[in-house]
Amino acid sequence: MKIFFKIIFLSICISTIVGCSKEYEVPQDLVVNDFVWKGLNAYYLHQDLVPDLADTRFNSDAQLNNYLSSFPDYNTLFSNLLISSDVKSTLVEDYNTITEPLPRTAFTNGLEFGIIENPSNNDLVIGYVTHILPNSNASTKNIIRGEYFSAVDGVQLTKTNYQDLLINGLDNFTLQMANFDGTITTPNTKTVTLEKQAYTYPATFMEKVIPVNAENVGYLMYQNDFSNNYINDLNNIFLNFNNQSVNKLILDFRYNIGTGGFAKNIAKIAAMITEQNADEILIKEQWNSKAQSWFLANQPDSLVTKFPKTINPNININSLNISDVYIILNGPNFEGSSATELLINSLKPHLNVHIIGNQTAGNNTGAITLYNSEDYDFPLKNETHTVALQPIVLNFLNKNDQTYENGFSPNINLCANEDVLDLGILGEDSDPILNSVLNYISTGNAVSNTNCNPNNFDYLFNSINTQRTLDKGIFIEQNLPNTN
Repeated sequence: MKIFFKIIFLSICISTIVGCSKEYEVPQDLVVNDFVWKGLNAYYLHQDLVPDLADTRFNSDAQLNNYLSSFPDYNTLFSNLLISSDVKSTLVEDYNTITEPLPRTAFTNGLEFGIIENPSNNDLVIGYVTHILPNSNASTKNIIRGEYFSAVDGVQLTKTNYQDLLINGLDNFTLQMANFDGTITTPNTKTVTLEKQAYTYPATFMEKVIPVNAENVGYLMYQNDFSNNYINDLNNIFLNFNNQSVNKLILDFRYNIGTGGFAKNIAKIAAMITEQNADEILIKEQWNSKAQSWFLANQPDSLVTKFPKTINPNININSLNISDVYIILNGPNFEGSSATELLINSLKPHLNVHIIGNQTAGNNTGAITLYNSEDYDFPLKNETHTVALQPIVLNFLNKNDQTYENGFSPNINLCANEDVLDLGILGEDSDPILNSVLNYISTGNAVSNTNCNPNNFDYLFNSINTQRTLDKGIFIEQNLPNTN
C-alpha cells in the first residue's frame, strides 16, 4: 500500500508560499476557507493553471486571509479555484457520508426492461424485456428476454403513465403481454404478475465457457460496481475459468451500473485477467508539477502501481494466462465508466484489448480525499467542521506512458440500443452482440453493425440507465503516517 508523505511536501510548499510559522493560527472564521485554498494549492492537478493558486500569489498570511475573506462562503471559494472545465472535483459537506459502497441491494421484482414509442400511436408505448435478474421474483414467472408488454393492471401504457405504473406504482402488478411485429402491437392472452421484494444482487449476472474453434472463451457478464464487495467472488470465477483452460476472455459490461472506484481494485481485476510478474508496472500517476517533482525526488515508487499478487495477505489472485480480452461497452448513452477506461488503458501494454461498442469518454484523472488536518489524513482532522475535499490530483498512464483523455475508439461499433425485434438469448450466439464478438474471435474480422434502428423506433427509457450513478471517477487511497 502506498504511503504518501504529503506533510513534508506540504510544509515545504506552504512555508514557501505564505511564510507562515508553526505558531500561526488560522482565524476561526477562515478555517475551512484556509483548508480549501491550501489543499488545492498543494494537490489540485491544474494548480498551475489557476492564478489564485500560484505559489507566488500571496506574500504573507495576512494577504491570504484578505483574499479568503472576500468570498461569501467556502463553496464559492472552492468553485472559483477550479478550472472552468473541471466537473469532477467536489467539496463534501460531511465527510461522514464518505463510505465504501455496501453490497448492491434493491426493492425490485427483477424485471429489467426498455420502453419504446408505439409506432402505430405516438401517445402509447411498448415495453420490452431486456433481462430477468437471477433468483428474483420475476425469475420464477413465465417471462423472458425479448417479450413485449403493453398494459399494467389493465391500464394501457402511455408516455405519461408508464413510469408511474412500472416504477413508482404498486409493489404488485400484472403485465398484459403483447405481440409486436415492428409496426402493429397486438395484446395476447398472457399475463404475468410480479411482486417487488428485497433483493441482493449476485456478484455477476452470468459466467460460462464458450468453445470457439480451438479456443476456450470465458464469458463474464458483470452488472455491479468495482468495490471490495465483489473482488473475492470475481477471483473465484477466474479460478473456475483457469480450471477450464480459458485462453480468451469476454467481459460484457452492457448492463453494468459500476462507475468509478478505487485504483487498487481495478489493479486486482487486471491481475486476474492477465498473469504478470510482480515487478511489472500496471499504472503510473502524473500529479501536478510540484507534487510530481517531490514524489520523484523522495519516493518515486509511490507513483506506480504494479500487478498485485494477492487480494489480501491470505488470498492469492487467480490469474488467467490469456492473449486477448474483449470488452463490451454497448448501452444507450453509455460511454464506458472511468473504472473500465482505467482497466483498458492499464492492460493495453500487456495483452490485446478489443473494445466492442461505443467511443469512451476519456475519464483519465484520479482523485483523493483530503481532510483538514496537518497531513490531510482522517485521524488528525480538525474537529470543528466536517468538510472534506475530493479534487482531481493526477492523470493515469500505463506502463508505456499512454493516457486516454480522448477516450478509446471501439474495434467493433455497435448500435446505441439493442434491436428490440432481435434480442436473442443472453450467453448464446442468438444474442446479436455476443454473436458479433464470437465471429470476431473466430475469423478476426471486426464487423460493425451499420444498420442501426431501421424501423426508427423512439427509445424512451431503459431501466439500467436509471441505476447508473454519477461517475465520481477513480480514487487513490492514501495511508499517511502520524507526523505529530
